Amino acid sequence: MARAPSSSTPQDRLLAREKQGDNAGAMSITEISQSLKRTVEERFGYVRLRGELSGVKRAASGHMYCALKDDKAVLDGVMWRGNAGRLAFVPEDGLEVIASGKLTTYPGRSKYQVVIDSLEIAGEGALLALLEKTRARLEGEGLFAPERKRRLPYLPRTIGVVTSPTGSVIRDILHRLADRFPSHVVVWPVLVQGPGAAAQVAGAIRGFSALEPGGPVARPDVVIVARGGGSIEDLWSFNEEEVVRAIADCTIPLISAVGHETDTTLADYAADRRAPTPTAAAEMAVPVRADLDATLADFGARQRRAVHRPVELGRERLEARVRRMPRAQTLLQPQAQRLDDLSERLRRGLRDRAGKGREELAGVATRLSPRLLNRALDDGKARLVRARLVPALVQRPMVAARDRLDALTRVASQLHPEKPLERGYAIVRNTAGTALTGKTQAAEEAALVLQFKDGDLSVGVGDTPPPAQSAPVQQSAAAAPKPSRKPRPKPPSPQQDDLFG
Repeated sequence: MARAPSSSTPQDRLLAREKQGDNAGAMSITEISQSLKRTVEERFGYVRLRGELSGVKRAASGHMYCALKDDKAVLDGVMWRGNAGRLAFVPEDGLEVIASGKLTTYPGRSKYQVVIDSLEIAGEGALLALLEKTRARLEGEGLFAPERKRRLPYLPRTIGVVTSPTGSVIRDILHRLADRFPSHVVVWPVLVQGPGAAAQVAGAIRGFSALEPGGPVARPDVVIVARGGGSIEDLWSFNEEEVVRAIADCTIPLISAVGHETDTTLADYAADRRAPTPTAAAEMAVPVRADLDATLADFGARQRRAVHRPVELGRERLEARVRRMPRAQTLLQPQAQRLDDLSERLRRGLRDRAGKGREELAGVATRLSPRLLNRALDDGKARLVRARLVPALVQRPMVAARDRLDALTRVASQLHPEKPLERGYAIVRNTAGTALTGKTQAAEEAALVLQFKDGDLSVGVGDTPPPAQSAPVQQSAAAAPKPSRKPRPKPPSPQQDDLFG
């Protein structure tokens, strides 16, 4: 050990001097810190500490820093990222835990601390306290509100189950569904306890909720989150905040069936329905098919009775009215008697009419003898021979019609518009061939065409030169040779016989 410096002279107080026989030199801060570190680590080594967490915080690197305290002392602690990521619960202030690790010092701040390797909740009481604290916080956010609960579908087509694929829970659910109402079941296998179980359960719930209707995997109409019984530590994954929020955010009605009837988890509060057991969850999900068949059969029978009852009542009323009505024979007797009377009168009338007809036929037959008919035929032939036709009666109307036609032809030839051309007149036309009848019309044209008896002549108006000579107009109808008229035959005048003899 270094001796204390002497205070006999002022120089001894101001300057540090090494004395003879002193074998311990001055140590640096780093050297004393490292020495303390080795001493603490070698003296205590691996320790288990019980205390209350305080000042828990997570660094951006993933490391966790906290303090362990009791009613008289405080000890800083640090948990590196690898161990902190494997924690089975979320550390919070005020939680009593048991920390296992190495005691060491931190030279940068002249303090000692514990490097925590594992962190566990100190007893079931502390675990229940943490559970209650988490429940109160989530309830304050409204995740357990009754108005968030949804009704389960009465008859789901597809049922999603989140549970372990190897346990007895899935077999119980499938067996119960097969007994009550066989349905299509989609199982999402997950871990139900231990590290990573909460993340898998939450992921499975969100996976079912994200399925699209009509996709390759059928979207469930209801989801069952199930696990068998166990201790509070075994069921702790279903108390994790991650699982509770996934259940609250699920868009599909969800049944929580975790543990036995006496077990309660935070997943039960967030779910739409809580089942005491996984088997009870299967019973909640589907009705009993036999009961449905019986109900449908009862409804069918009631429907048939409802349909047949009015018919039966109507038949009874009809039969009662029929009994009060008179018989058909009674109603028809007067009409039958009248029919017989009319039938007899009809037969007598037909006999009388036939007798009168025979008498009239006998009177007419005397006037239809062959001798009288032949005489009438001979008289008709004689009258026909006397009624001969004379040709002059047919030719006379034809001659009169021909005379009228010749007169009309002469008038038409005199009235033809080109007839005056033979007497030296001309027709004035424009280049389009339209006849002009006035000076004003002719003055507006650039050139004129004069039609004479023997052809056309193009002339200009004013200084305009005449257009090229067009082809001569065809001979007009007035220049055409007149049809020769045959001499009108004189009608014969023989003496005609009298048609009436």
